[in-house]
Amino acid sequence: MAAESSEGEEEGKLSGGNQILIVDEELRELGKKAAWSVSSCKTGNGVSSLRDDNLETYWQSDGAQPHFVNIQFQKKVRLQLVVLYVDFKLDESYTPSKISIRAGDGFHNLKEIKAVELVKPTGWLYLSLSGVDPRETFVNAFMLQIAVLSNHLNGRDTHVRQIKVYGPRPNPIPQQPFQFTSREFITYSTLR
Repeated sequence: MAAESSEGEEEGKLSGGNQILIVDEELRELGKKAAWSVSSCKTGNGVSSLRDDNLETYWQSDGAQPHFVNIQFQKKVRLQLVVLYVDFKLDESYTPSKISIRAGDGFHNLKEIKAVELVKPTGWLYLSLSGVDPRETFVNAFMLQIAVLSNHLNGRDTHVRQIKVYGPRPNPIPQQPFQFTSREFITYSTLR
C-alpha cells in the first residue's frame, strides 16, 4: 500500500510526516475527476492552492471552525487513501490538530469514517480509509469531506498545503483476472 504514516502513530493520533510523497503503484490519484470546494478561504488561498503540487502555497480558511474541504465526484468511486501535506514548523497555530473524514452520496448523508488527531505534523500524512474489517479496503462514495475541527495552539484559521485522494486502479478488462499492461496484450486478451 502506501508508505505508512508517519513516525508516531497510535490509535487516532499521527505525528511526524514524510517529506517525500510515496504511494503504491496500485493506487491512482482521483482528485482530477472531482469538483473541489472549501467552506471559506482568504483571497488567493483557495482550492487551486490545494491542488497545484506546490508545497509553498496553501489553502487558508477564513471564518469560524469547523473548516471543510468538499470533494464531489460525478459517479461513485472507490476511495482508499487521503494524503495531506501540513507543516507545523511553518504554519504553527494554523496547522490542523483534529481532522474528520466523512463520505457519502452528498451533503445530506455524510458519515464519519475516520477521525484523526495530529500532533505537530510536518510532511505528508497518509490517512487510510480502510475499515476495521480486513475486507473493507476502500470506501464507495460520491462525496468525500475533510473537516478541520481544531488547530494547534487554539488557532482559528487553518493552512493545508496539499490534498491528494487515491483509489485502486481498475482492471482494464472486466471479469479478467490478469492485469495486462500493454495495449497489445489487452487487444489479444479475449478469445472469440
